[in-house]
Amino acid sequence: MTEDGSHRRGVSAVWLATFIWAWGPVLVKWSDLSGPTFAMCRLWVGVCVSVVAVLATRRRITWTAFRACALGGVLFAADIGLGFTALKATTVADVALIGALAPVVIVLVSAYRLHEHVTVRSWLLVGASFVGVVIVAVASAGAPSWTLRGDLLAVLGIGTWSTYWFFSRHVRERFDPIVYFGCVMLAGALTMTPFALLVDGVPSAIAGRDLFAVITVAIFPGFIGHTLVIWSHKHVASWLSALITQVSPVITAVLAWLVLGEAIPPVAALGGAITVGATMAVIALDAGDADEQHLEEAAEKVS
Repeated sequence: MTEDGSHRRGVSAVWLATFIWAWGPVLVKWSDLSGPTFAMCRLWVGVCVSVVAVLATRRRITWTAFRACALGGVLFAADIGLGFTALKATTVADVALIGALAPVVIVLVSAYRLHEHVTVRSWLLVGASFVGVVIVAVASAGAPSWTLRGDLLAVLGIGTWSTYWFFSRHVRERFDPIVYFGCVMLAGALTMTPFALLVDGVPSAIAGRDLFAVITVAIFPGFIGHTLVIWSHKHVASWLSALITQVSPVITAVLAWLVLGEAIPPVAALGGAITVGATMAVIALDAGDADEQHLEEAAEKVS
């Protein structure tokens, strides 16, 4: 296959992953399960998927690997627990657009770690992205499914995801990706299960639609989406991958309107456009100023 053909396939893979990821928050909100219970079930499905992947590839999860990777599972469980609970407490658009700030946080922290100078232009764009989120939150206030608690949980999710991402970036250099994600799923499930049972109790029964939502989220956004982007890294520049995946919150907001009937106030749409546009600009500027490793950091967060 020619280089151009590989590039086109790689870009198509990123766009497909972006569309698949956009469905995740909508399915979580569509389900009647609470945030912690959905997170618990999703993690155990992830464990099953990981077991199949480990056996199929003849890999092995050792106690040493599990101990080294377990903190990643704790952080991942905290992140999806916060995220899924936020989706139940506020609008899908708010959660998706607030989460769009995470790449900005990672780019800034990465620049600090690499002792790179952050320009005034970049700081202005960061400020604009936060202003956009404030506009979204204010414009959404009063909507039937909006709460300040949900928006604050989504903000906390920026911190948990960024922390998980940096930890994963460090540990994945020492372990095979399939082994690492298997350890993360198992540690996450063991972490979330007692919390979910304490908060929600033992589920008496799980409806068919809820089971469908859990399995779909675990397999498609959780496994297929990430596999597509990981494969595309050989054929698509990191900055381009990051810019494409930043469109996911916009698709999510549209899907929430079409599927769940969550209307998007015009002012909120404007705030969302400011947030997504500003974060895309930060990533694009990072592509011009940082080295390739730094670009991978910007891209992998949103993958």
